[in-house]
Amino acid sequence: MSSETYADPDTSCASAESHTILQSSDTRQYVTFMTGDEVFAVEMAPVQEIIRVPDVVRVPLSPPTLEGLANLRGKVLPIVSLRRALGFADRTADDTSRAVVINLGQPMGFVVDRVASVVGVDANQIEDVAGIQGTVNTELLSGLIKDVGGHAMVMVLNFQKLIAQEFAHLGGNRQGGLLASANSDEQSRASEEELHLVSFAVAGQEYAIAIEDVQEIVQVPEQIVQVPHSQSHVLGVMTLRQRLLPLVSLRRMFGLANQSANEQSRIVVVSIRGASVGIVVDNVNEVLRVPRRNVESMPSLLARDSDMADITDICRLSDGKRLVSIISTDNLFRHSAIKEALSTVNSHDPTLRTSDTNHSQSGDDEQVVVFRLGTEEFGVPIDSVQEIVRVPEVLTHVPKAPAAVEGVINLRGAVLPVIDLRRRLGLPTVARNDGQRIMVFLIQNVRTGFIVDAVAEVLKVPRQAIEPAPHLSQEQATLLARMANLEKQKRMLQLLDPNHLLAAAELSSMATIAT
Repeated sequence: MSSETYADPDTSCASAESHTILQSSDTRQYVTFMTGDEVFAVEMAPVQEIIRVPDVVRVPLSPPTLEGLANLRGKVLPIVSLRRALGFADRTADDTSRAVVINLGQPMGFVVDRVASVVGVDANQIEDVAGIQGTVNTELLSGLIKDVGGHAMVMVLNFQKLIAQEFAHLGGNRQGGLLASANSDEQSRASEEELHLVSFAVAGQEYAIAIEDVQEIVQVPEQIVQVPHSQSHVLGVMTLRQRLLPLVSLRRMFGLANQSANEQSRIVVVSIRGASVGIVVDNVNEVLRVPRRNVESMPSLLARDSDMADITDICRLSDGKRLVSIISTDNLFRHSAIKEALSTVNSHDPTLRTSDTNHSQSGDDEQVVVFRLGTEEFGVPIDSVQEIVRVPEVLTHVPKAPAAVEGVINLRGAVLPVIDLRRRLGLPTVARNDGQRIMVFLIQNVRTGFIVDAVAEVLKVPRQAIEPAPHLSQEQATLLARMANLEKQKRMLQLLDPNHLLAAAELSSMATIAT
């Protein structure tokens, strides 16, 4: 379930404007996007990144606006349908859809139809929303921008209020929840000029490029078309959405030790002067907002060195303990390797040969029994499972039993109440089939069986891969409180606590049925 960071190519058109805007403290940057037939904007401050809509694990007992949970570089990311949240008709995500990752205490991805651009807006351009109350719930808007980014009207969406509305039952300041306290709009706006940078690592050193010069960030493909007789810096070309993209190695450009691409390697696609080039880096770190007072020009002695000509500034973070070198794409595109890579695409030779890139295959474990409900995988501790049995053709119906109870079976002379786990978790029921099984748990001394679609395997899960699940509803947070994020296997298991499968009243009913 890996995903690719994306900033729409239209943002490159805004780079010149953004560059100018950064000179004024009264100007703010906004990301504009389409949802339904409307154009919205969000201030850059809480935007962590923009990614393609990832595959998700659907979570039972969660709010209806939640698409599911995704894996974003080893972290669990809730994905929310903005169409659903705003009351628009559902639409299947396509190639233009994106997830805008907003961080207001905890990152959340909001699926939008299309990201339009990054624009700079003077504070006095933002108007009141009183005139558009019939278009969308104005309680979720913080302002209205007119005639910007090619749009007659852009509504500024207040994601903090949107999250509070969708997840109000969770409480506003629960530590670690979706609504962990965030700064107010006024507090989050820097009182001074800031740079917005995408940071990444090369040979243990941290570098960054201005966000307006980054088109997107993609994984290294399995196949790269090599260019005969090219400089060692030029890795070749790849196909990116029906266009050829030249690739260069930043390690080789900086004269650093060579290293084969691996699962953390990424291609930062930079755009300037109408051209695009993929820069291969070891891994992408984060989006940085750096006050200009923390940025210093490269010392003149080093700046004269041709090897350092691409680096124009150094920013100091964490009280100077963390230094990030800022790469000028303007200088970068003067490099002979970049020029050669661009000329390769312009004169692409069909005889270029293809080769595979070498991907490197590169504690305590918790044993869980993995079962499936639909396409989603769940796990329970192996010591919580008493046994697993087939579903008999006929279950004995029990009058006035709770709705989720399918009936009872005779299990070696003892009466076993059986519950449909799909129904217990609020999922659609399915017809009985040969693959289904009954998993038997002992819940507070009451033996109860739960029908699942299939039992897959017994799996050893590294404890470091287990983390708390996002708090999406009170019942979900109790029953499905942990996730096993198996990034290399591209799997995500929802770990269920059988002790919370039955409420106190239900336990009493099961005990009565069993006797």
